[in-house]
Amino acid sequence: MKNNPEQIKADVKRLHTQGVNLLNALRDEQFPELMEQHFTNVLKKNYQEFKKGLPVFKSAYHPWYSEAMAVVKVLLPLRYSDFVGFYEKPKSRKEINTDNYVIADYFSETVVTAGFDKKVIAGPDAAIPAFEQQFHLIAAVLQTLDSSLLDIRREVQAGLLDAELDKAALLVKNKQLRAAGAIAGIALEKHLEQVCERRQIKVTRKTIADLNEILKKNEIIDFPDYRHIGLLSDIYLLCVQNKKREPEIAEVADLINGTDKVIKTVF
Repeated sequence: MKNNPEQIKADVKRLHTQGVNLLNALRDEQFPELMEQHFTNVLKKNYQEFKKGLPVFKSAYHPWYSEAMAVVKVLLPLRYSDFVGFYEKPKSRKEINTDNYVIADYFSETVVTAGFDKKVIAGPDAAIPAFEQQFHLIAAVLQTLDSSLLDIRREVQAGLLDAELDKAALLVKNKQLRAAGAIAGIALEKHLEQVCERRQIKVTRKTIADLNEILKKNEIIDFPDYRHIGLLSDIYLLCVQNKKREPEIAEVADLINGTDKVIKTVF
């Protein structure tokens, strides 16, 4: 996922809109007469024009599901298993009914009947409640993004790291370059660790270089960001490990400014 908050919000809004259209498409497929009656008599809208704008659920669902699943995994991780569960067939399921019918059953055209008259117990229309739940989870993500509570922790953490960078800048003015670089590097390391924690990415080693590799592997950052953080890591190591030469003011300034940029753009 992209790191730009406005772009993330735009992507989630797009998924929400697509979800509305998919839900209407599924309802129209299963209950066309009821849908036409509702649009004509209740909404007073042209049903045929509305119908023309609907996607084909069987072809449009999977691209939506793949993207929506990734969004829920990152932004609503505690509900990720629920989101997937509304699609995948439960391994422990012994019989199929309307309560446990999932979207995968719809795609396999599963119909369960009972009795001599073959009364339908569960069929494709039972996929509607399952998709409704997936759609509601995307709506919950959108609501969460609109909540200021989502940004409180990030803002507090960023404020603390900003204070550390201010200390580092003051040390540069006093020609204490190694100490300044050490503080800036630790601030960068803390931020990258927080990014992993927020994304629920498990880490065992927490050096800047290790965290940089993990974030790139999980496609949280792109190659330019990866290369930039790698350069910052090299300057940090120069400040805290390399005793063969002293870091230059310009290098430590780059580390401080670069760390500030990462804190504000990578989350």
